[in-house]
Amino acid sequence: MIFAIYKPKDISSAKALNSVKKKFPGEKIGHAGTLDPLAEGVLVVAVGADTKRLKHEVAAEKEYIADIMLGATSTTDDEEGAKTVRTIAASPSRGIVDQALQKFVGNIEQTPPLYSAVKIGGREAYKYARRGKPVELKPRTVKIKNIELLDYRYPRIKLKVTTGPGVYIRSLARDLGEVLKTGGYLAGLLRTRVGKYTIETAERIEKGA
Repeated sequence: MIFAIYKPKDISSAKALNSVKKKFPGEKIGHAGTLDPLAEGVLVVAVGADTKRLKHEVAAEKEYIADIMLGATSTTDDEEGAKTVRTIAASPSRGIVDQALQKFVGNIEQTPPLYSAVKIGGREAYKYARRGKPVELKPRTVKIKNIELLDYRYPRIKLKVTTGPGVYIRSLARDLGEVLKTGGYLAGLLRTRVGKYTIETAERIEKGA
């Protein structure tokens, strides 16, 4: 069985599976496409033998609503990290923001965040970063299929982003800030779709489940 749940904000993807485990005691439970604790939305889960099919679900197209804050950088590239404010002469116009966003559509080279689950020597990168020994992560080729600018009122940008597998929206926020010379980080993220699984059909769970 494969279905989607709505992961609430402020809990890990692993903890979000607790409610599923209670419904299927003794069964193997897995999930595809981890969402950071600060993100929310569609998380695809599988029960029993269907966990073997999760690799296919991870490769599916994904859609996000992203809130990006300009004017500062973050050590984690999101709201959780320590911020460094950037001083700028003038805020970029909507036209400049639109032009900058187009640089990220298509096959692009993207470096994952230092605080990510990318494995280096068998250990997740975030574990090195938390010990004060961040490792150098190499850029990877990923595909962003479409970016729609929903709203822009400096310093906040709201985007709808459609991606292929392996895209970090935190990295997009960081890199957009660099292109605009303002700095930037991800302030909020909602995943609205993974393949055929949508936010409308995702099963709601309790945070404390």
